[in-house]
Amino acid sequence: MTADIVARARACVGARFRPQGRSVAEGMDCAGVAGAAFGLDALPRDYALRGELAARAETFAATAGLRRIAPDEAGPGDLMLVAAGPAQLHLVVLTDGGFVHADAALRRVVERPGRPAWPVLTVWRKD
Repeated sequence: MTADIVARARACVGARFRPQGRSVAEGMDCAGVAGAAFGLDALPRDYALRGELAARAETFAATAGLRRIAPDEAGPGDLMLVAAGPAQLHLVVLTDGGFVHADAALRRVVERPGRPAWPVLTVWRKD
């Protein structure tokens, strides 16, 4: 299962960044990447771009059958909620060598090496 999640996240790499985007073809944001990685196609698009993601992420995690784990237990295939800036939350999917995320600055979905530098708020795992 972990390998499938990572493979689906990596399949998004190269997609253009698009706020509230949900597909590789149209572009993706972090929720779109998370939805693709965990096999949820019908994620809502009607959320604020700042501040509201925490509650939506909890709903997403419950819908996807994810359970919360301690950040120090995080590994490949886990979903991480980070504080990317003031009132700006961000979802990333961990891989064996780093993490996949929708990078607004680069305007693309990318895989970065290592762990996210942002403060970790929550980590979920699919069993």
